[in-house]
This record gives sequence, structure tokens and C-alpha cells, in this order.
Amino acid sequence: MPRTDTRYNGWTNYATWRVNLEVFDGWETDVPMDGDAAREMADEIIESTTTEGFARYIAFAFLSDVDWQEIADHVNEANDLTEDPDTFTDGPHFIPEDFAS
Repeated sequence: MPRTDTRYNGWTNYATWRVNLEVFDGWETDVPMDGDAAREMADEIIESTTTEGFARYIAFAFLSDVDWQEIADHVNEANDLTEDPDTFTDGPHFIPEDFAS
């Protein structure tokens, strides 16, 4: 029987929970973000910390299941930022090297 409830730890699904945990949890910013900015940030982290190949393709495939707006809303709420799209600037400010291990 197929699983119909995909929620995980209160998040839309496992991928959304895991990406939030690994990339955005505890992240402090003064710049509001939307789902597109969250996706771009994760994409840049993967591109800057991996090489071309199978692992990178798997990472990008995993990201296709993420609810990016849910993550953006969580980051905005955690940082007491407005969700008014007119206040968005050029996206989140981060240094991809900070995520390299």
C-alpha cells in the first residue's frame, strides 16, 4: 500500500526537513527570503562544495522534493522578518565556503 502521509517532523516531507536542518537551521539573516532564494542558496552550496559527477546529481535530485517556500517562511519567521515580497533584495547573504567541510 502506498504511503500517503509524507510529513516528517512537522515538515512537508523528509527532504524539506533535512535541507532545513543541514543548511538553514539556526541561520541568522536580516534579509527576507522567498522560496526561489532558498533554492538558489542550496544550489550554490552544492555547486561550491562538490565536483561534477554522480554524487552531485543525486544531491540535486534530492533537492527537487524540497518545499522551498516552507523553508523560506521558517527562516523569515525565525529572524522576525517580514514576508512582504516588496522587501526582498538580492537574496540571502552567505559565503558558500562556510558550508564546506
